[in-house]
Amino acid sequence: MTELNIDKLISNFPLLQQVIALEEVVWFNPNVTTLERGLPYVGLGEQDIHDASLRLQRFAPYLAKAFPETHVTNGIIESELIDIPAMKLALETHYQQPIKGRLMMKKDSHLPISGSIKARGGIYEVLTHAEKLAIEAGLLCESDDYSKLLEPEFRNFFQQYSIAVGSTGNLGMSIGIMSAKLGFTVSVHMSADARAWKKSKLREHGVNVVEYQQDYGVAVEQGRKEAEQDPRCFFIDDENSQTLFLGYSVAGERLKQQFELQGIVVNEQHPLFVYLPCGVGGGPGGVAFGLKMAFGDHVHCIFAEPTHSPCMLLGVHSGLHDEIAVQDLGIDNLTAADGLAVGRASGFVGRAMERLLDGYYTLTDEHMYQLLSELNQAEGIQLEPSALAGMPGVIHVEQNSEYLARLQIDESTLANATHLVWATGGGMVPEQEMAAYLAKSAV
Repeated sequence: MTELNIDKLISNFPLLQQVIALEEVVWFNPNVTTLERGLPYVGLGEQDIHDASLRLQRFAPYLAKAFPETHVTNGIIESELIDIPAMKLALETHYQQPIKGRLMMKKDSHLPISGSIKARGGIYEVLTHAEKLAIEAGLLCESDDYSKLLEPEFRNFFQQYSIAVGSTGNLGMSIGIMSAKLGFTVSVHMSADARAWKKSKLREHGVNVVEYQQDYGVAVEQGRKEAEQDPRCFFIDDENSQTLFLGYSVAGERLKQQFELQGIVVNEQHPLFVYLPCGVGGGPGGVAFGLKMAFGDHVHCIFAEPTHSPCMLLGVHSGLHDEIAVQDLGIDNLTAADGLAVGRASGFVGRAMERLLDGYYTLTDEHMYQLLSELNQAEGIQLEPSALAGMPGVIHVEQNSEYLARLQIDESTLANATHLVWATGGGMVPEQEMAAYLAKSAV
């Protein structure tokens, strides 16, 4: 993009001056609309989510045996929903801002198998591909007990095929672990910011890890090239995959069930605000889609990004989506939030979801580390830095009277609100690594 175009872009979108200056910004989307009006742009619907849910149920007997940690949930990969009242107090003190509603956390950070939100989409896409291959080969029927996938004939069958993916870390973890367990040859192309322990963990599972000195975009491109050279290699495309997106979307109906069990009401008088860390956009986009399908216009989804990697905010705010990268504005895309270190947002997710997402905000690495320390002290919960990005969202919502007025939410309605921070990763971080995070947050 030429200098002249950048100048024009900044002239048209003055907020970009602060974005370029790496300042923390908040932008509530004035173009957000109803589910009914926004849904046609997604190109997916309730039946697609239902089909994804049924597929995961078919695989549950296999997962329960292949991964003993899922036995307690009968092979369903799901996370806890908890109240975080001590953290609510800590936030009120930190920001000198009362929080009127209830503050909760969805612990996708501790999902079984790979310890992050990526266990939803990544594992689902691998299972979808495995099912397709096995059915086409006449080895499997949808009516079968899928625990038969543990038999040697299936492992031998899947060994003929390979899977490739580009990742900053957590998606690679979920895809690598699941693919290797089934028997696929799997390569994870990892960007420079991927953590060393994640690479080691993958290698322990027999995964081929290909390392790059460049960022996420290069890792994805190289993974795609490898797959193109081998007709038996399946490339999992984090930027454009509807299958990944649907794997994440099942979270909506699952959360609805958890709310019902806890007696939590979501309606016009009891709104739900959900704060989702965003990298390329597939995970938070899919979850947000599932939430909108489950709760309709009573749920409000807000994305959080690092100041150094605000790709979705940039893409949606400018209307350019994947036609612009943060590097085009001179932003370096270097952040401690490795899972969010993405320079160019998913064009599919941005275009599909832009009318259904209420807002976007950015925060610095230092801010994430500070929140990491506060959560550890307040609740004894330890997350990786990127998973804290959603934590200040409640403050931004409660401070923005113009946004609340647009939603026609008054003080009494806000007092009935549920604020849900989506914790995205950290459950598998080694003790030494977590100690280093905490030491850094104490500086």
